[in-house]
Amino acid sequence: MTQKNSTEDLDVSRLSADKKLGHLLESVVREVKLYAEGQIEHIQKLAQIGLALSGQKNLNTLLEMIVDEARKLSSADAGTLYIVEQKSRSLRFAILQNDSMNIRKGGAGGDLSDEMPNVPLADEQGNPNHANVSSYVALTGESVNIEDVYEAGAFDFSGTKRYDAATGYRCKSMLVMPLKNHEDKIIGVLQLLNAKDPQTGEIMKFHADIVGLVASLASQAAIALTNTQLIEDLKALFYAFIKSIATAIDAKSPFTGGHINRVVSLTMDVAEAIHGTNTGPFGEMRFTDDEMEELRIAAWMHDVGKITTPEHIVSKTNKLEGVFDRIHLIETRFLLILQLMENRHLRVKIDLLKTDNSPAALKKMEAMDRELQARKAEILESLELLKAVNTNKGMVDERAVKQVREIAARTYHIGGNAYPWLSENEAACLSILKGNLLDEERRLVEQHAEMTINITRELPFPDRFSHVPEYAGAHHEKLDGSGYPLGLTGDQIPLQARIIAIADVFEALTAPDRPYKRPMHISQALKILQEMAAAGHIDGDIVRMFIKQKVYQAYADKELTPEQLSTA
Repeated sequence: MTQKNSTEDLDVSRLSADKKLGHLLESVVREVKLYAEGQIEHIQKLAQIGLALSGQKNLNTLLEMIVDEARKLSSADAGTLYIVEQKSRSLRFAILQNDSMNIRKGGAGGDLSDEMPNVPLADEQGNPNHANVSSYVALTGESVNIEDVYEAGAFDFSGTKRYDAATGYRCKSMLVMPLKNHEDKIIGVLQLLNAKDPQTGEIMKFHADIVGLVASLASQAAIALTNTQLIEDLKALFYAFIKSIATAIDAKSPFTGGHINRVVSLTMDVAEAIHGTNTGPFGEMRFTDDEMEELRIAAWMHDVGKITTPEHIVSKTNKLEGVFDRIHLIETRFLLILQLMENRHLRVKIDLLKTDNSPAALKKMEAMDRELQARKAEILESLELLKAVNTNKGMVDERAVKQVREIAARTYHIGGNAYPWLSENEAACLSILKGNLLDEERRLVEQHAEMTINITRELPFPDRFSHVPEYAGAHHEKLDGSGYPLGLTGDQIPLQARIIAIADVFEALTAPDRPYKRPMHISQALKILQEMAAAGHIDGDIVRMFIKQKVYQAYADKELTPEQLSTA
């Protein structure tokens, strides 16, 4: 059974036998019904606004929505939203809107701090600023509804009047509302100006029923704003955590400081270029905001596994370097060998003089001295060779390696015991043909990629960032399967990991702070990228786009030396 609520179905005779009274009652019922329908419409509108506000995760867009919806609800010509800055004890202009003057500032339109100074909540002596209406509301939590600011004596509107005089605008009615969070703390202030009559457009006072609705909206807005700020704060904390780890890893070596930050910069430059390409293999490739964010995090985390790599290996400058450069031990040892040789030589001479001091014996000792000097020169020459090999940043000549092994095979004697001129490990280190790392040390370094996967898998990334371990841990994989840690091939390597790989290689080639090589000229670095692509190590499509579109240029201008960029 349905109920008849419409006034059209109302039987006047049932309200009263008196027709005049009946019509009066009918009019009252109609007005009550219209008012109730209006209130229901407002409640529904508030519910819709609440849903829209709670669903908005972008802080700047949310701030604009709060002012937009409050102005629609109250028919206000203008509106301002302030955010409480606890550190500076002030109100920051976040949104400024004025339809009559065609003004929309703040939010997605940019920061207003340079254009609009903050409103202090206290004076220099610490006294509360109750003269300004917005700071008063922020301090007291009370709403303020003013019919005409020019006639209000409770607050200082001299600034408003100067603004009106300069622009020709006339600020009249004003409604100022606090935004309180779930802890009843004021986090912002909403200020609405010049309520307009919907029929005539005349400026009027903000009616009491509208004030209640705006208060409800302000409450919902405060909740949405708190939630969004909490998400932003958590995101900022998360990034700070990631960056602190990256900084700690870079700090393990004085020679790789800033590496991760530079790789992140290059990675995002490449990703943006792919995203903006309309032709070629990446013509239809587009990254969502979440995918871009996921890639950025993966780039930040790509070397997190190095936290387990011994510091002396990460920063190994020379072949003999461990906790310290062992060439100094070898130098001391060679001086000892020289001293032992001289001592033995002197003992032989003394024994000879005891039995024979003839001219023939003296002549023999002179020959012995010459032989000693020749042997000393040979030893010092060998030491210089070892020093040169130790610091060699390129390919070591195989003849030099052969000499190293010959030197290592020689022995000296102390107390009847024989000792090698070079230890087995020293000889192995000095026999490295290219670079500074032994095979076992290189394997330790390569383990960082596997550790990156293991570490990032333990972090509770949200679903939209679930591929971070995969991208971060695969930046040393090669398309031909010769990479590490998993030996992935071709399409098994995600595009995002390929991007990080190229950024990592280009940064390493051109970095001016590597202990094992000199900074490379940009033309040579690009040539090596092409060679690596031709060899099936890195993605050729990305490399070709990287070079053709000069994706590297902004990075190079900022990070490389003039010598690396010279065309001469």
